[in-house]
Amino acid sequence: MAEIIKGGCHCGNLALTFHASKPFEDMPIRACQCTFCRKHNVRATADPEGRLEIKVADQGKLSRYRMGHGITDFLVCRDCGVYVGATMEDPENNQILATCVVNTLELDPARIAAPAEAHYDEETPGSRLERRRKRWMKVEFG
Repeated sequence: MAEIIKGGCHCGNLALTFHASKPFEDMPIRACQCTFCRKHNVRATADPEGRLEIKVADQGKLSRYRMGHGITDFLVCRDCGVYVGATMEDPENNQILATCVVNTLELDPARIAAPAEAHYDEETPGSRLERRRKRWMKVEFG
């Protein structure tokens, strides 16, 4: 792995470790245009060759919010309200895929590229899974 970046929510209940396969400056940054992401001013990224670890100190303080197709868990800390990332099960490959909210990573802002707008309204659950298999990363919960 080229780089390990720590992060998490404001209160520390949700801790992230982003294992990148390349320098963070080379990561694609996306700004989803759904209402949930716009209201959180989300900039997100994932490294399909990398790995994301999510450690939850208190499971009772983890909110898994679902909307739209109902196939994605948006991970939000119940204590401090920070949205740290999203996960989705890939049943065919028996794994969980994730994307990470860049705002929650401990990075110099100068290292974060400007986000590209992303529009996913026309996707079906099947096409969404296929896109995420290519762009999202494996996740481990601890």
